[in-house]
Amino acid sequence: MNVLMMTNTFTPFVGGVSRSVTAFTDELRKMGHRVVVVAPEFEGAPESERDVIRIPAIQHFNGSDFSLVLPVPGYLSARLEEFKPDLVHSHHPHLLGGTAVRIASRFECPLVFTYHTMYEHYLHYVPAHAKRLHQFVINFVTGYCNLCDHVIAPSRSVADIIQTRGVEAPIDIVPTGVYAERFERGDGRAFRRLRGIPEQAFVAGYVGRLAPEKNLSFLAEAVGRFVTRAANGHFLVVGSGPSGHNVREVFNRHGNSDRLHLVGSLEGQVLIDAYHAMDVFVFASHTETQGMVLTEAMAAGRPVVAIDAPGVREVVKDRENGRLLRSEDAKAFAEALEGFARATRDQRHASERAARATAAEFTMVNSVQRLVEVYEKVRAREGRESKDESAWGGAIEEIKAEWELLKNIAEAASQTFR
Repeated sequence: MNVLMMTNTFTPFVGGVSRSVTAFTDELRKMGHRVVVVAPEFEGAPESERDVIRIPAIQHFNGSDFSLVLPVPGYLSARLEEFKPDLVHSHHPHLLGGTAVRIASRFECPLVFTYHTMYEHYLHYVPAHAKRLHQFVINFVTGYCNLCDHVIAPSRSVADIIQTRGVEAPIDIVPTGVYAERFERGDGRAFRRLRGIPEQAFVAGYVGRLAPEKNLSFLAEAVGRFVTRAANGHFLVVGSGPSGHNVREVFNRHGNSDRLHLVGSLEGQVLIDAYHAMDVFVFASHTETQGMVLTEAMAAGRPVVAIDAPGVREVVKDRENGRLLRSEDAKAFAEALEGFARATRDQRHASERAARATAAEFTMVNSVQRLVEVYEKVRAREGRESKDESAWGGAIEEIKAEWELLKNIAEAASQTFR
């Protein structure tokens, strides 16, 4: 089938949504489907890309590393006439998400939406941040879900939350899978030598964007306490973003700056080696819909210490493949790390086996098969509905799409201020 992926983040941007879209696109193409990706322009994007349409965009919007797409009327129309999508898959409810509604209406094909992000936790990227704006975002995204033919939740936690909020569209759970076999082998010793980390150090590690929504100030405080008490404790941080200086400030305050290793964003085998350089993976975000880095770490055999949150509790099983802490307590988090540092060889091997077993449940092969099943189910349902194939019928559908988008904004605002 012809699948149109529409996303506000894509390579070379490093993030969960970008990685998810890339992975599913690659796997769908291997299965023989044609996939066209519509995404904003990003600095450093490849000059030549297979079936990728880049939309003009403002770089580094509001000081972030995001690109803000610019409205370009008719920019996509001619380029999609030859492609003729069988299904549109939207990965955001705003910007290109609105365009996805219009395109699905124009080509009279189903619209699927993946609820990748708890958007209400990202309001620090906009100038105003108020309780009413928080509720407006929830209402707006819920309304967008109900404009779609089907919604994909990356975890059961997210499915439960959005159903409670009023999503009436059918929901299926499809996590982004991990390429477990890629993460099984890495050279952690070589990575440590390259980055000046002692071979005998006990390393707590983090991989991800260094951004406020990742709760890195708390994580740095918790790990900093552990490092202060553990003579051989070190903290390896892989990623980039505006919160890097917060992590450094915490370690400076603890007097442990020499045991903090901020190595920037990594990809490919070097990233895998970084996972293998860790003894335990740490995570404190409350904003995830699915912790992709958690399954990557576990595929590398690394247990996880994390705060209980949606998308996390589906992966981390307390005292099996790691520690799942019920509350945000820096002292308890540091003590959990101390427990792993004191573990015997047999206890560490048991944790590693449990972690790898969990990663095996989240393979990319299983995930893409589940996604295709959703696509086929949606198309079969849509195929049973009669369509008006006339030019007038098509115009009516496009008008309806614009009306539904406007109505969603109006209803979200009305519910917020009521």
